[in-house]
Amino acid sequence: MKKILLTTTALIALGIAPAAAADLAARPYTKAPAAIAINNWGGFYLGAMGGYAQQTDSNVAVGLGEMKGGFAGGTLGYNWQTGNLVLGLEADAAWADVGFTVGNPAIAAFESRIRDMGTVRGRIGYAIDQVLIYGTGGYAWADNRLTLSAANVSVSDSKIHSGWIVGAGVEVMFAPKWSVKAEYLYRSFESQTYFAGILLLASGTLNLNSVQVGVNYHF
Repeated sequence: MKKILLTTTALIALGIAPAAAADLAARPYTKAPAAIAINNWGGFYLGAMGGYAQQTDSNVAVGLGEMKGGFAGGTLGYNWQTGNLVLGLEADAAWADVGFTVGNPAIAAFESRIRDMGTVRGRIGYAIDQVLIYGTGGYAWADNRLTLSAANVSVSDSKIHSGWIVGAGVEVMFAPKWSVKAEYLYRSFESQTYFAGILLLASGTLNLNSVQVGVNYHF
């Protein structure tokens, strides 16, 4: 009886084993999905930027001109990230050609022109992997020069205008350590008095709408 049972069990096992092996061979191998990489926005970054600015109202001093033009410069910043929240501090400085000229220098003319400007700003944003959406605000400055010309003879005076800036932007990590960004920024500069002791010409408050783009390298 035992021999019959052992023989029967062996025959069943021999029949099942090839079937199981064939079934395993027929099943396709499925590779485990790759882990999704989460971008880290934290750390130092350095970049270049440029854009266009336009005054929101006419110059108070003369009521004739509207400052507008381009600018380009560099950016330095640092981000702290916790989860999706990104906090940052950023400074930039730019060469600028934002201004206006009225009249003819050969006869009589007036020019107001911002030659340099920059900001020191805080940033707060929300990161969605490769995309960072943020708001920004802080201190702004501009180096402006007024020039009066008559019969090809001119006199100039330059002042540093301090003020504030606020805006928003979006930044995208398009490659390891590299990102591009676009921003809208509103700048408001306090009035300054030019040609002290001669004309006491007040510039009035300078308010600029500006848009700019940039590229950053993250260390």
